[in-house]
Amino acid sequence: MTAAWRGGWAQGMAYGGLGLPLAFVALPLYVVLPNHYASAFGIPLATLGALLLGARLLDAVADPWIGRWVDGWFTQSVRRLLAFAAAAAVVLAFGFRGLFFPPVQGSTALLVWCAALLAVTYLSYSVLTVLHQAWGARLGGDEGQRARIVSWREGLALLGVLVASVLPSVAGLSVTTIVFAVVLALGLALLARAPQPRIGTAPAQPPSMAEPLRTPAFRQLLLIYLVNGVASAVPATLVLFFIRDRLQAPSFEPLFLASYFAAGALSMPLWVRAVSRFGLAPAWLGGMLLAVATFAWATLLGAGDVTGFVIVCVASGIALGADLSLPGALLAGVIQRAGHGERLEGGYFGWWNFATKLNLALAAGIALPLLGVFGYAPGARDAGALQALTIAYCLLPCGLKLLAAALLYTQWIRRGIEPPLMKATP
Repeated sequence: MTAAWRGGWAQGMAYGGLGLPLAFVALPLYVVLPNHYASAFGIPLATLGALLLGARLLDAVADPWIGRWVDGWFTQSVRRLLAFAAAAAVVLAFGFRGLFFPPVQGSTALLVWCAALLAVTYLSYSVLTVLHQAWGARLGGDEGQRARIVSWREGLALLGVLVASVLPSVAGLSVTTIVFAVVLALGLALLARAPQPRIGTAPAQPPSMAEPLRTPAFRQLLLIYLVNGVASAVPATLVLFFIRDRLQAPSFEPLFLASYFAAGALSMPLWVRAVSRFGLAPAWLGGMLLAVATFAWATLLGAGDVTGFVIVCVASGIALGADLSLPGALLAGVIQRAGHGERLEGGYFGWWNFATKLNLALAAGIALPLLGVFGYAPGARDAGALQALTIAYCLLPCGLKLLAAALLYTQWIRRGIEPPLMKATP
């Protein structure tokens, strides 16, 4: 194994490679699975929705506990750590396959099977995700190094999203589950060759699960991350409605989505350069303001404005690159300065992932009811309903992004919470 992070493609791929299959598995579980059970097995959508919501809530609540377990694993050898990761990966691969190809029949048996495997699959997915994030945080380093580490992980994750958005419809679900298992095994093999995380010593008394929340800088960063995350999740929740009803361009959905995710992945090196020049927090602030300008301009678009919306997708995708690569690097710095390095990375990322999943729930809980209140329903063409859709898709995210930007500036940048750190240790 490599002893330290020195940058370059080899180490970036070795650490970040696991991000691709983890992002790959998420999209089919969220998007393809409900349609599959409804169309192939005749399960009512309302029942599926309740089942998925329950599984997601269980997953979100479990994340802080998972973080605590992962911190315990980081007190053992890297070999043992990889063994835990491999065990979680085996469960995840079989759970993913079993969800799409259940060996039972009948509505009740199918629902019991689906509920059990969703719980197991989501939990094993979260274990690998928290372990992967904590591994990167333990590599330490200055602002630039932390940004590069997170960028490799999140850039390859975006590639996984792109592959997962195409493969099920092109190759079928059976091939998709096999490809996922192979790529997951490859990701673990690469991780075994990645720079080693620092292994801590087991504390005399296990730390409280709430200990990360006692760190003031983490609470401030978590609040900013939550507000900004809801701002990003609202348009993600509403984008297909906007394309189909406001733009009336459903045939261009693949182009719009591909340009968005591709721009996000390709922008990662640009944000790393911005960090080296301006710092992590100012660069993230720039990404927020870019998103505000983009969505404010999107309010001018109407039916048939395909080129204009491609520009919106590219610009908002670039802003997405900042949201994916910079907050996690800021969090790694918070852990270092709090004196919790090599001890509580898993705990911090457990709460971080809880907030990430809460963002999605809050976005749906805010945007969809508001649309209903103001008279929008899918397929609407009257001016009032489309105006409500535009306000929810464009202006609501702008307001939330501006609030997040104000918090970042007043509570973080102006207070100097993220001072320049020492150079990466060899």
